[in-house]
Amino acid sequence: MNTRPVVGVCTSLEPVRFGVWHEVAAFSPYSYVQAVQRAGGLALLLPPDPRVADEPDGLLELLDGLVLAGGGDLDPATYGQQPHPTTVDWVPERDVFELALARRALERDLPLLGICRGMQVLNVARGGTLLQHLPDVVDHDEHRRSVGTFAGNDHDVVLVRGSLAERAAGEAVHPTKSHHHQGVDRLGTGLEVTGRAARDELPEALEDPRKRFVLGVQWHPEADETSRVVGALVDQARAYAASRS
Repeated sequence: MNTRPVVGVCTSLEPVRFGVWHEVAAFSPYSYVQAVQRAGGLALLLPPDPRVADEPDGLLELLDGLVLAGGGDLDPATYGQQPHPTTVDWVPERDVFELALARRALERDLPLLGICRGMQVLNVARGGTLLQHLPDVVDHDEHRRSVGTFAGNDHDVVLVRGSLAERAAGEAVHPTKSHHHQGVDRLGTGLEVTGRAARDELPEALEDPRKRFVLGVQWHPEADETSRVVGALVDQARAYAASRS
């Protein structure tokens, strides 16, 4: 086990039912855990923790890589906006926790992968903003045609040749599993757009070329067993762990 890089996966807080119980749970789809494990990593689930948000280093010291996972919308107040009618059900505890982790992980040069919401967290952590409802802007619903499933939500993303995004995906035109109604608007400081949706050129991959591995993808590689993206993070986490030993 000591040879497996430890990859933290941020969880959401969601109401769940199990047996006769109806509780709020720190929750992650199992696909994130499986993707990390398939790549040889040890997945560590990270629930929101206000003390960690105040002092992230203690937790980040335990990690060799970090996944900012998908989930619900960010509170628009985190990027200086009022909520759109479709922006609902944000969880302040999660927003504060993940923004704090993202900012400090970037400072520590910890390998970081943001997936869907996680890419948006990465952008906001660097001072960027979001488009709160894409159909209002791009005039179509290709990014989330079918709610609650990845089936029927596939579309191609064109990746910049030679970019981290292209190397992680393994191809310049990458079929993706999509499920989002928000996207990146103003780009965060130090980030570059290295992938865009083929149909409307919406930013779908962000990275920071100054860092060892900082990548945000607007699609869901954890839901695609053929995807190499999570594996690319785990490979970098393994190298990071070796550099600390």
